[in-house]
Amino acid sequence: MSKERAARRAVRLAEAQRERAARERAAARRARRRSVLRRITPRLPDRRTGRLYARRSRAQRAGIGLVAAAAIVLIWLRVGDLGARIALTALVVVASPALIVLTFDRR
Repeated sequence: MSKERAARRAVRLAEAQRERAARERAAARRARRRSVLRRITPRLPDRRTGRLYARRSRAQRAGIGLVAAAAIVLIWLRVGDLGARIALTALVVVASPALIVLTFDRR
């Protein structure tokens, strides 16, 4: 009885080994195919930087902030009418992105 069980177990183990080898060959074939496709497929460079304002240097961002703040301070010190102050401040806030793009020539 134990010899029969040992023989059946040996057959079962041999079959499992063959199946495992077939799965490994298939996985290796898929990995090779995937690597070949990855090499021949053209890819664009990843342009994400992970920072919100990474397109501008720290000095550029500081300059933009200082110029905008100085313009707003000058508006509030030199202009007498409250409506004109608010309108000019809104103009600085709305027009500054366009001026930045035109000045630094990139988005």
